[in-house]
Amino acid sequence: MTGQPRPLFQIDAADLARIREVPMFRHMDPEVAAAVLAGAVPRRWDRGASVVRQGDPADAFWVILDGWVKLYRLLPDGSEAVVAVMTVGESFAEAAMFMGGRFPVAADTVTEARLLRIEAATLRAAMRADGRVATALLASIAHHTTTLSEQVRVMKAHAAPQRVADFLVTCARRVQGEGAAGRLRMRLPYDKALIARRLGMTPESFSRALATLRAEGVAVERDSVEIASLSRLAQFAREASDRL
Repeated sequence: MTGQPRPLFQIDAADLARIREVPMFRHMDPEVAAAVLAGAVPRRWDRGASVVRQGDPADAFWVILDGWVKLYRLLPDGSEAVVAVMTVGESFAEAAMFMGGRFPVAADTVTEARLLRIEAATLRAAMRADGRVATALLASIAHHTTTLSEQVRVMKAHAAPQRVADFLVTCARRVQGEGAAGRLRMRLPYDKALIARRLGMTPESFSRALATLRAEGVAVERDSVEIASLSRLAQFAREASDRL
């Protein structure tokens, strides 16, 4: 029937599983999710594509189905302040869209990516129809706030090698699962210069931190990392910064 919302299962099972990782959708009933996702279609993006420009009207939010996306603010001198780098099972721009203003940050893909754009008008209609949608949205915004606060805490409390160790452990467990503990080899998810900026350090301090981590069983060759013991590296990441 023309004009009717598209059902949830226009999105395939693999993408639906990724969407279910997003805090907003994690505990949402299927029929409620169907209303929020009505008409949404995944789109592919090339590496380095501009998804959102800083100052654009906040008329949608995005779920990442594949790849990595960088959120950043453009500073008056033309440089970038990286706010976050996000990947599969994460979403961005909900808070700005909820407020109905303009995007305070820009978003670019840092790898090839697939994103699901969810229109503000669709979300607001779902919120009017079912109060559980508003509760899920607020939970998602609270999750982003908590995550950002934790990132700031880590940058202030930990020395550079610990920040890099924590980053590597997080990336490894995304690939291997939360229970991963032993030896593994993985590719860095994106370029080292961006990792350094994401962790609040210069490329030079990032390189020095990697060199320090050799003693903890970390070997880096170009964009590949070998970790002798993930559990050992995780323990190192948790230790007080005066250990270094």
